[in-house]
Order: sequence, then structure tokens, then C-alpha cells
Amino acid sequence: MYIVSSVEELQELNPFIVIGCGGGGEKFANFEGVKAIGFVDDDPKKQGNSFCGCSVSPSLLKLLEDTEAKSVAIMLPIGAEGSALKYAVEAINKGKNVVTSFRSLPVAENTSLQKFANQKNVLIKEISPRLDVIDKIFGIAPSKCSEILPKINYQHKAPVVYIGGTSQECGKRTTTRLLGKAAQEEGMVVGVISTDEMGLEHPADLNFRAGSLSVMDVASSLMGSIKYLEERKEPDIIFVESQASLTEMGNPHPRGLSASILIGSQPDVSVLCHRPNHPYREPKGINYEIKAIEAVEPTKVVGLSLNLRNVDKEGQIEKYESKYGLPTVDVRAGGASRLLKVIMDYLGEINK
Repeated sequence: MYIVSSVEELQELNPFIVIGCGGGGEKFANFEGVKAIGFVDDDPKKQGNSFCGCSVSPSLLKLLEDTEAKSVAIMLPIGAEGSALKYAVEAINKGKNVVTSFRSLPVAENTSLQKFANQKNVLIKEISPRLDVIDKIFGIAPSKCSEILPKINYQHKAPVVYIGGTSQECGKRTTTRLLGKAAQEEGMVVGVISTDEMGLEHPADLNFRAGSLSVMDVASSLMGSIKYLEERKEPDIIFVESQASLTEMGNPHPRGLSASILIGSQPDVSVLCHRPNHPYREPKGINYEIKAIEAVEPTKVVGLSLNLRNVDKEGQIEKYESKYGLPTVDVRAGGASRLLKVIMDYLGEINK
């Protein structure tokens, strides 16, 4: 009843005032046959500027008085539900139809708003996450959108080290932990973030399963975690454990998760873990993963951490160091301190 199922339904509600001068607002205004005659945004930097051919107003009520709008479209991001609710009430109270998005204001969860619209004899409709389509394909779907975290854009103050890998189970968690210990032994105040529910060992400050989150929320969770640590510890350096790989072919599903962790970390420098002769993963390889990491974020892979569980350890460090031209260590054999020195030397160079 409340779900928008066609663009024709929107055309019948023309003309619109659109709340939100971002990607959602622009996409809505560009729907075929939809007529947007005004825009509202809370951001003072946007107010008075032109957006999709209209001047951006700070006031919905003023635009409702000054235009012939029949409906209001609320296209705000997750985290702005309070503002969305305010605008919906203002619009309905003025006898206007409301179209909202599950990101702004899920209608099914607001029965009072539905009743208010019925009392005012106006329509309230939602552009849904279309989980019904996923249910049709797979026979199962989440009950509602799992994207819940507000989008933040926090710029860390301390240097951040990203510990990635060529596959799952290749040594990322151990490398992150032992790098944190090595830094502590050097007298540094250290922050360690594990993105794995198994990351329970000292010196991890935070551990959560990034795979439990919507990929859209993972970058925010990393930025929020870094902000949380900086406000409480003022660390000299922060180590972030990644998950899976950007390039592993045998298990492609977590690749987006790896990218989101990398993006949220915004690392100054990166380390790559690798497990030769992995018994149950199919890594694409070290060169591919390095290229992928450095393409996604402006970071530099400065060293390799080898998990030697499935090979003869004799000569492997020298072999990989020669082949890839990068300092290579076995952190379980005391290599964490050498890897930390490589990291600190690089940070010193880029901060000169």
C-alpha cells in the first residue's frame, strides 16, 4: 500500500519539493516525468545555490507557500531520520503528499505518520529497498534494510597501518597483534582494531565482526572506531586488521568487505600478509593484491608478512624478499620488530 512500484505513481503526484540536495535528491529529480519545482537543504553552504535548476531554500514551509507543489519528496541519508520526520509532519500538516526513502524514513515503521496522512487525506509512499526482489530470487531476504550507520567522514590524526592479505586465513590477525605488541615495546601508545570476532587477544582495543555489517556501513564503522580510539587514547599509531582479500578468486564474496575496511581505514601505510601453498584458499597473488590495495586507497605496501605453516621455512623469507623487492618477515619468528621499523621509516619519509 505504501510502496512506490512505478515511476508513473510518482508522476501522478507532481509537482514536487525535494528535501535533500545530494545524490538521492538529484536522482529523484531526474526520474522521467517527475517535476521538481523546489529544493530544501539544512546545509547553509548549499542554501541559495542552484541545484537541478532551482535555488536551494532553507525552509520547506516557505516553499510550500511560494509554490504550487502537490507533494514533498524526502531524500535524506541514514542518520537524518529526525529531520526527515520533521519535514514529513510539516508537509502532511499542509495537506501535501509525501514520498520518502527507506534511508530517510521507513514508512512501515511509522504507523502514527500513516494515520496522520490518512486524517489529512494525503498519500504517504516509500521508495523501498526492494528486498522483495531478493526474496523472489533466493527465497530468503532480510526483513528490512541492514544499512543503519550514519555516514561519517573522519580524518584520523595518528598514522594508520592497514594489514591486508592475499586470502583469508593468511596471518592478518596475528600480524596485527604482534605489530601492536612491538610498537608497545618501543614505548608507543598503540591503537589496535580487529575486524574479526576472534580478535580477542592483547593488545586489541576493539574487535567486531565487520562481516556482520552491511558493506555500506563498514567504512563508517572503521572511521568511527578510529575516532573513538583517538578521543580516548591519543595513540601514536593505529593498526587495522583487514578481512579476506581484494583479489582472491576462490571466494569472491568478502572482496567488497575488504575494500570497505581499506577505505574506512584511510591508511598511511600498508602491510600484506601471504600464506604460500594455502590448503583451502585460492589467492590471486602478491602482485595482484598490492596493485589492488594501492589502487583503492592512496597508500603504500611497504612489507610482507609470511604465514609459513604450509611450507618448509628454510629460505622462504629470502626467496620472497628477492622476488618482490619488499622487506619480508615471519612475525611468529620475531619479525614484527623489523616490520615495525620498516613502517616507521616509511612514515618518517612521508612526513618530512
